[in-house]
Amino acid sequence: MAEKQLVTAEARYVRISSSKVRRYLNLIKGKKFSEAVAILKFMPSPTAEVIGKVLESAGANAEENHNLLRDYLKVEDAVADQGPTLKRWRARAMGRGVRIRKRTSHITIVLTEVKS
Repeated sequence: MAEKQLVTAEARYVRISSSKVRRYLNLIKGKKFSEAVAILKFMPSPTAEVIGKVLESAGANAEENHNLLRDYLKVEDAVADQGPTLKRWRARAMGRGVRIRKRTSHITIVLTEVKS
């Protein structure tokens, strides 16, 4: 049995929390490449735009580095891991301060070839 060829693309330190990114990644997991691109293209969200760029990068990696056609690709896995958190302070009443956490994430998309 031939082993599946996996192609990956990654975006690191994206200034969107990983929980928000996972909402969109769950929509494209297991879909054909062209279908996943169409889903993200018509979503009015900056998050979908960032994920679309990572997906396009994975497709370009498949064509250039592995000689695969985009028509036969499928989203095997899509993961959003938590990146470092930027800590900031906001002034509050009576001299107090409240911590603000600006979260980041690392987005990884894995494509594989499908024979169909």
